Amino acid sequence: MKALLVSLGICAAAVAVFPARSAILTVGNSLARTCFESAKARAQSPSNLTDCNRALTEALSREDRVATLVNRGILRLIGNNYVGANRDFDEAIALDPSQPEAWINKAILTVQQANSAGAVPLVDRALALKTSKPALAYYVRGIAHEDAGNIKAAYADLLQARNLAPGWKEPVEQLQRFRVR
Repeated sequence: MKALLVSLGICAAAVAVFPARSAILTVGNSLARTCFESAKARAQSPSNLTDCNRALTEALSREDRVATLVNRGILRLIGNNYVGANRDFDEAIALDPSQPEAWINKAILTVQQANSAGAVPLVDRALALKTSKPALAYYVRGIAHEDAGNIKAAYADLLQARNLAPGWKEPVEQLQRFRVR
């Protein structure tokens, strides 16, 4: 099976909403595909997590195993299981350190855990690896910079997110809080 990338949404701490999360599509009619569909629909439930767990017991290519770990991590993150989500993202990164969507999802988790400074290098890595969602990456990094007190960098990243995805309302809404002098 060949993995393709798509995006999902999650809610971050009180600071902002991340309306896109990078999930990874696995092609075919397997449990890995079912796990992807659950992550895409943000349908976190015990049965959907069971499907992801069962998928990981199947004979998967390395690429599909990484994708399924990221997708299960997304479901765990939506369910506020930060330890499990972190473990999934770390395992995905260990299997394929060049998988940008694992890095961006780990960055989102890190922001949600109130470690904005720790999220910045994770976003930088996702951008360097050419994430399929660069607008999301700039948005996450902008929020992290703002949390860390780097307002100038936050504004620049949110502006870049808006420019990359002009139809995405969250960067526009966040930019309205800034006053440029």
